Amino acid sequence: MKKASVVIVLLFLGLVFQGYSQTAPKDFFAGAWEISVFDTPNGDAKLKTTLTRTNGKLTGVLSDANNPSAPKMTIEQVIENPDSISILFFAEGTDVNIDLKKKDVNNLEGTLMGMFTAKAKRLGKP
Repeated sequence: MKKASVVIVLLFLGLVFQGYSQTAPKDFFAGAWEISVFDTPNGDAKLKTTLTRTNGKLTGVLSDANNPSAPKMTIEQVIENPDSISILFFAEGTDVNIDLKKKDVNNLEGTLMGMFTAKAKRLGKP
């Protein structure tokens, strides 16, 4: 009976500690992404970015995946929501936004400037 009491107490303490332990939320949008934009006037485009969290905000640069020597575009702002993200940057004299929503763990779907279909896939592990 004494062993059963010890086991029950240990199980109870394990449940209590598990209930109070907190894990840091996973930073879903941070990391390397390849963003494909389809049917633009210049054809399909692929952009690569690595979003990093600095002082609580996501930042990064966008680069042309097909032309590594092309100038990089600084991301001006990233607007985060639990299931979506908006990336704002300046390109070819225009303010541009890419709005993306979670499709699954490694994929996002949305639009560039509300006109062109955009898809993003995670490069590497989530």
